[in-house]
Amino acid sequence: MEENSKLDKIVEARMKLKARFEQQMAETPSVSDARPMGNGEPNRHGMPKLPVGQTRTVKWPVLDLGFKPDIHLSKWKLVVDGEVESPVTLTWDDFMALPQTNDVSDFHCVTTWSRMDVPWVGVRLADIAALVMPKPTATHVLCHGYDKYTTNLSLEEALKEDVLLVHTADGHPLERDHGGPVRMITPQLYAWKGSKWISRIQFLPKNQLGFWEMRGYSNTAYPWRNDRYS
Repeated sequence: MEENSKLDKIVEARMKLKARFEQQMAETPSVSDARPMGNGEPNRHGMPKLPVGQTRTVKWPVLDLGFKPDIHLSKWKLVVDGEVESPVTLTWDDFMALPQTNDVSDFHCVTTWSRMDVPWVGVRLADIAALVMPKPTATHVLCHGYDKYTTNLSLEEALKEDVLLVHTADGHPLERDHGGPVRMITPQLYAWKGSKWISRIQFLPKNQLGFWEMRGYSNTAYPWRNDRYS
């Protein structure tokens, strides 16, 4: 009974967050661009299935900074802090007790390959945000990986319903090579915006560039605008 009450509160808080950012989310290019670049049937947001400059792949290439953290589930933790009302540190059991979401979405890498219709299981970033409740001053998140990687997102992008922290892909636990035990996915943006081996979500009062953004990659990363570099 207590567990159901906790989950109900998370869902209620998520709906309040959605209402708070709904207009901003609706105006982002990945759902509102009148002239998106790409080809194929429309995806669920009305964008061409394959963004401009991308090639479909069945394989899942491995890209990282040259270091693959090996985190045992008993040691894994996710810190959620910054401009929030109730910062938390989640253990694996805490994370798995949150509402779990099954979704199928596409994965677009800035290096020009796209992996289509990947089945995922994970937790919406919006549900994690609902758990901590961002303050009115929060505008962005900076996501940190166990490999010291960082990447930034505006809240109107981070709170979209298909932005997930995934632990399962293709019906199997997420492999270490691909960021397991947990990585973030951002189907509406190039995939570098989703941190592998995620360890911290930091809510910020202003934008702060991440690892690749400081090295010439785009701050916004919209695939249907070929928005790869700054």
